Amino acid sequence: MRTDQFSVDGKTVLITGSSQGIGKVTAERFAADGARVVVSSRSQEKIDSVVADIEERDVPGEAIAVECDVRERDAVEALIEATVEEFGGLDVLVNNAGASFMANFEGISENGWKTIVDINLHGTYHCSQAAGEYMRENGGTIVNLASVAGTEGAPYMSHYSAAKAAVVNLTRTLAFEWASDDVRVNCIAPGFVATPGVEAQMGVAADTIDRSTVERRMGLSEEISDTIQFLASPASSYITGETIVARGVPDIMETPDV
Repeated sequence: MRTDQFSVDGKTVLITGSSQGIGKVTAERFAADGARVVVSSRSQEKIDSVVADIEERDVPGEAIAVECDVRERDAVEALIEATVEEFGGLDVLVNNAGASFMANFEGISENGWKTIVDINLHGTYHCSQAAGEYMRENGGTIVNLASVAGTEGAPYMSHYSAAKAAVVNLTRTLAFEWASDDVRVNCIAPGFVATPGVEAQMGVAADTIDRSTVERRMGLSEEISDTIQFLASPASSYITGETIVARGVPDIMETPDV
């Protein structure tokens, strides 16, 4: 069976928020598949560690670390410039940087609201617009990370839900506007995923999750990474403007007892 259509070999890929979790796993997988990967987050120390791990694995791809706070436009433009200068182009942008905290709506301060919207929504705006200056002339693919919180809402996460809902809508709108420029834009809305952040907050570790049955309520970073690679690869060439919900077994309305 032919499988090369799923490959990102030879592509230049920029992944924001890739110091841990889904972003880190995606960077490792893309480099293992032969991609040139730019690992980015606000912590230079953490992304240096990710790149060092990739280099130790002796994979066909390569990686560099570029520190960036996606809330700062100057930093984002410098990130795009560094990517193009180092690797000669930019084929795939993965807008993975995100953050949240739990609080009821009345307990969210204006600063707290702005911080979460800034990272999740404005960061996606900054990176997409800056990358678009290059991609609209050369083609490319953007993969945004939203959340089921953005497609369905989530109690005690109104700021995060609102920002991710906007990312879903931005994905669809931008895909339409940039289709004539040969730029595809898609989105993934993960459900509950066992990342280091989730483990720190809730004590649920990835290695404790049973993957032997289809009845899965929590995902792994690797499973989301697989979907990111699909959307970044030629295998998804007929897909743009879509949001793939990856949440395991869905919640449904059961028939009431009568």
